[in-house]
Amino acid sequence: MMQALEAEIDEHGSVKLVKPVHLDRCHRALVMIMPDEANTAAGECALLSETALAEDWNNPGEDLAWQHLQPVR
Repeated sequence: MMQALEAEIDEHGSVKLVKPVHLDRCHRALVMIMPDEANTAAGECALLSETALAEDWNNPGEDLAWQHLQPVR
């Protein structure tokens, strides 16, 4: 069974698991380098969904529904 484990890799390439793991034998592993910024995943998700959401949000009915939250002009 495959299992995903969170780890940190320092600038020298040393890998440190966030939580210890106990294995009955040697196993192979894959390492995926992810951006360190906490907001990156949320930002990427927002950009990927922007087009789909725009179809629902960019219409006169939505503007009217949220008008009470807009500043008075």
